[in-house]
Amino acid sequence: MSAAVTVCPHPVDTRTPRVPENLAYSLTLPASLASPAVARSAARTILEAHGLYDVTAAAIQVIGELAACACLFTPSDSVYLSLRYRDDALRISLYDGHPRHAHRRLAAACDGRRRSLLLLLACVMHACDGEWGFGESPAPAPDDGTRLWAVLPGEGARQYGQVA
Repeated sequence: MSAAVTVCPHPVDTRTPRVPENLAYSLTLPASLASPAVARSAARTILEAHGLYDVTAAAIQVIGELAACACLFTPSDSVYLSLRYRDDALRISLYDGHPRHAHRRLAAACDGRRRSLLLLLACVMHACDGEWGFGESPAPAPDDGTRLWAVLPGEGARQYGQVA
């Protein structure tokens, strides 16, 4: 009598194709000098796995700038990165633990410092016809603090990638 041989199922779920519309990832990164590079590397892998080669150049630049700013500002030991792709746009959010200042002048000075650190981001987003900003983390957020965000339109990011 021979024994029946079975084949284990392949670990890749073939029912859910890796298309841009399924892109939804979240990462917690240490608030260290290495984290912007880690965020860029992870994002490159994620975008390419979902076939978004043509938006990668712009996205990597945006993610690096947001991550660097979040890591500089957070008083906590980590920052939180979220990537979503919806309606032909990459939605990038970074959360840091830096709370809003209660005093109006301190809040204005802090916002001005963030804006000055994000000048390159502003240029990339302008070139891609995208939107960006920062402000108090909405509830429920991974942490109290500040949310930095960017909406990178696919068409603008593709054109940016062709120029870069």
